[in-house]
Amino acid sequence: MRLISICPSNTELLGYLGLSSSLVGVDKYSDWPEEVKTLPQLGSDLSIDMDKVEELKPDLVLASLSVPGMERNIEQLEKRKIPYVIVPNPKSLTEVGDSILFVGDVTNTADKARKLYNEYNQILQNYRTLSKQVEKKIPLYWEWWAKPIFTPGATNWLTEISELAGGRNVFDDMPKASVKTDWEDVKSRNPEVICVVWVGVKKEKVNPKVILKREGVEQLAAIQNNQLYILDEPLFCRPSPKLLMGLSKIASILHPQIYPSFNESKDPLLETLI
Repeated sequence: MRLISICPSNTELLGYLGLSSSLVGVDKYSDWPEEVKTLPQLGSDLSIDMDKVEELKPDLVLASLSVPGMERNIEQLEKRKIPYVIVPNPKSLTEVGDSILFVGDVTNTADKARKLYNEYNQILQNYRTLSKQVEKKIPLYWEWWAKPIFTPGATNWLTEISELAGGRNVFDDMPKASVKTDWEDVKSRNPEVICVVWVGVKKEKVNPKVILKREGVEQLAAIQNNQLYILDEPLFCRPSPKLLMGLSKIASILHPQIYPSFNESKDPLLETLI
């Protein structure tokens, strides 16, 4: 099959299923697996160049509605009669697992997808077991965006990741996937760890001074204890199995005596499939 992905998380799902060699084009934010960086780039996920898509003659385009505005891509695919599927937009780690099965079904790799799905869930179960050893859940604040401030709420995979890593999202009382808030609210919750993962911004482009200049920041336990972390956004903000690497990273930070150490060159899911 000639495949096109117009969303980074879809590209990653295809990578885990061993289908990156079937890709003939991707959106400009897709950066894993490494080999997709040499493929034709079709523009940002909100403004895909449909003329280029059509020229590549795909058998299937894997689209998404994970970001408001992507509906325009779907409308254009339909208008041009380009074959496509909309990969479900996961909100939880369980739904990310379901996406593996969905993509396996539509790409004729259902058997491999089932194996991947089982290994994915086994890793999550391992972390559930380890999390029971944690005596004190560490209060975490995740910052998704700085101005205005956005942070994940209760119905988001980062709240689940926090719990599996022996932490607690300080905004887990907000029944939303994404919460618009302000600095005063963050301060009132006094997180012991701050994790910065600005959506769409590379780690090296994040300036911690943006946070360190905020009023009263020095009063926070996280700052007093030097627990401000700038983390790799792709490991935490995309609904793909890469989230397991994010889980490994934050767990090793919070409770290194309980969880395995993080190795950025080893993907826990890919390791199980070798």
